[in-house]
Amino acid sequence: MEDLLIETLKTAFGYPVKRQGSFLPNEKYPDHFFTFWNDSADSAGFFNNDENGIVWAYSLNFYSIDPAKVSAMPLEAKAALKAAGFIVGGAGYDVASDEATHTGRGLPVLYRQPA
Repeated sequence: MEDLLIETLKTAFGYPVKRQGSFLPNEKYPDHFFTFWNDSADSAGFFNNDENGIVWAYSLNFYSIDPAKVSAMPLEAKAALKAAGFIVGGAGYDVASDEATHTGRGLPVLYRQPA
């Protein structure tokens, strides 16, 4: 599912997409970028002792040097991800940045993978 998440965001917006926490200590942050973290990949249910799907849960974050872009991007990303089959709820939440030049906003993202 990570490949679909990454490809959807890169195709729609052209910004880098990295796993949360994967920047190297001396690596400079891009001006605008997404990060993601796989929070869980739990069974969607069972029938006759067989798993009938997996629900992938991600935290998706967008960071930027442009506060207006940080405010707008979650809703733009929500539309692109929904078109690709992801389930995205809400309007996002603030996320901390360890760089004074960047602010961030996050979204919960789900994908139900059939068995």
